[in-house]
Amino acid sequence: MEAPDMHTMLFARLVLMLHAAAMQYLGKIKNPVTDSTERDLAGAQGMIDTLAMLENRTKGNLSPDEAKMLAQTLQELRLNYVDEARKPDAAPAKEGGVTA
Repeated sequence: MEAPDMHTMLFARLVLMLHAAAMQYLGKIKNPVTDSTERDLAGAQGMIDTLAMLENRTKGNLSPDEAKMLAQTLQELRLNYVDEARKPDAAPAKEGGVTA
C-alpha cells in the first residue's frame, strides 16, 4: 500500500475538522474555549450541510477510501443530529439549513 499523498491528508483533515465542529455544536464534545458542552443545532446543521455539499461537489473525484470516510462521517453526524433534535430541551434548527 502506498503512502497517502498530501491532498488525501488535507482532505481527511478538512473532513475531521468539520466533524469535530459538528460534534461540538451537537454538545457531544466540549468546546475547548469554554471547557463546557454547548448545543447549537443550527450550527451542527450548517456543518452537516457543508459536508454534504463537499460530498456532492467531489463525487467521482475522490478515492474509494476518501468517499467512504466522507459518507461514514455524514451518516454518524446525521444520526447524532436526530438523537439531539429528539431531546425535549433541543431548540429547533434555524431556517435556511438544507437537510441532505
